[in-house]
Amino acid sequence: MLTVADVSKTYGGKKLFIDVTTSFAPGNRYGLSGPNGAGKSTFMKILEGMLEPDRGTVSRPRKTAFLKQDHSLFNEHTALDTVIMGNTALWHAMQEQKRIYDSGDHSDEAGMELAELEGVIAEENGYMAESEAEALLDGLGIPAELHQAKMSELSGGYKLRVLLAQALFGAPDCLLLDEPTNHLDLDSIEWLEEFLLGYQGILIVISHDRRFLNDVCTHIADIDFETIITYPGNYDDMVRTKAAMRERQAQQNNVREKKISDLKEFISKFSAGTRASQVQSRKKLVEKLQPSDIKRSNIARPFIRFEIAKESGKHVVDFEHLTKDYGESAIGGGGPVWQEFRAHVNRGERIGIIGKDGAGKTTLLKLLIGELEATTGKVERGHETYWGYLPQEHEGAIEAGSTIDSWLHDWKPGADLEDVRGLLGRMLFRGDEGLKPTAGLSGGERVRMLFCKLMLLKYNVLVLDEPTNHLDLEGCSALAEGLAEYKGTLFMATHDRNLLAESCTRIWWIHDGEILDFQGPYEDFAARYGH
Repeated sequence: MLTVADVSKTYGGKKLFIDVTTSFAPGNRYGLSGPNGAGKSTFMKILEGMLEPDRGTVSRPRKTAFLKQDHSLFNEHTALDTVIMGNTALWHAMQEQKRIYDSGDHSDEAGMELAELEGVIAEENGYMAESEAEALLDGLGIPAELHQAKMSELSGGYKLRVLLAQALFGAPDCLLLDEPTNHLDLDSIEWLEEFLLGYQGILIVISHDRRFLNDVCTHIADIDFETIITYPGNYDDMVRTKAAMRERQAQQNNVREKKISDLKEFISKFSAGTRASQVQSRKKLVEKLQPSDIKRSNIARPFIRFEIAKESGKHVVDFEHLTKDYGESAIGGGGPVWQEFRAHVNRGERIGIIGKDGAGKTTLLKLLIGELEATTGKVERGHETYWGYLPQEHEGAIEAGSTIDSWLHDWKPGADLEDVRGLLGRMLFRGDEGLKPTAGLSGGERVRMLFCKLMLLKYNVLVLDEPTNHLDLEGCSALAEGLAEYKGTLFMATHDRNLLAESCTRIWWIHDGEILDFQGPYEDFAARYGH
């Protein structure tokens, strides 16, 4: 059991939670929900022991594993060893055993110590450690030839996968995962879901992937009203329950207000008469019947709607015998990203681009917008197409040295400043937040600013590369709604299955050096190809 007793935490002057007391039981899988800024990651760090609460205590199982964020700690270790280090007792025993063997010490004391170490290794299933670690790396999509590579030699995405494998290794009693599906492709997400469904300990997970939470979680621990309320069921069940509870409270308040109105009418009519005792009893009843306070939820959903300034021509883009070579890559091997690709896209089509990491999704999008040149073939863009691009990496997309509203207004100087601020308000930049400097913005603020730009300039073609990165669940839902209503043409690379299902009419799957052009929605694609 993991228990939290009277925990409070204030961060940056904001009260995140006050006197929280709750528990998490073995065999249950908890999704930790709440909007950006609610304190999910802060609470997770308190559960991990990486951050102290202002007051209160946390009691956690002895073998508690969590997804580490700093992969530089393991730069000099191989991927395989980094995974095994997830079981601290086993790793220390194995290292001490190796030290004694290498020293050539054959004393009785060394023999006794080796016997004790071998007992620890056997108890921790150490003789199967390498094969179990390899299975985890394979399942998370890390090629076998990289298992013995040093962490410093791996790409950022692979490093994060190794750290996820490290958290999963060694059958921990409690598993704490903050955004484990980041940088995972669809195959790896589905493998992780299967692994977690078979996990018997305590799981607490933060994720912006709604389908992942719905598929995996048995409970949702929701941070709201400065406390944590646990709901049975998955994320969608929690949303329905919260809405029903607020609706019931509102209905009860309406009944009470009607009763209070009737009582006050009686009091007003007979207060000066002979029925004084009845008037007094009704006054007391009015005090008891005061409507319950319906607290304002801290859940805030942005309003995302993409309009187009002018319709494009019917023909949007043609790919003719398109190939692209990577050249030398970080993990060795060059050659073509995919075989010759031919496709024709008409106005209004919404194309979801999927595939493993490194398959070439971002490359294809950059060819679309003209940021890269094809090795062979060409990309022919149609008449009056106006292309808006959201890159996967946001750091260089917003220059420092400005404020939020000034940066946005500079993209369309003729726009009314109040309209610009209204657009920012729809994306949850409220009040004076538009005056914040662009330097030092969070990832969530950056992506919301870039969406503001796309909405302001009203492109008739959108090219989005992993648009849910840094969005919370409400933001992801708002994006899916906005894209479903978009009248232009969409090209989008994403691992978010809900977004694919709700927004796309056609799927391009980059797989085994080819691009499969599936003419139909994602659910039909998934049914046919097992995604």
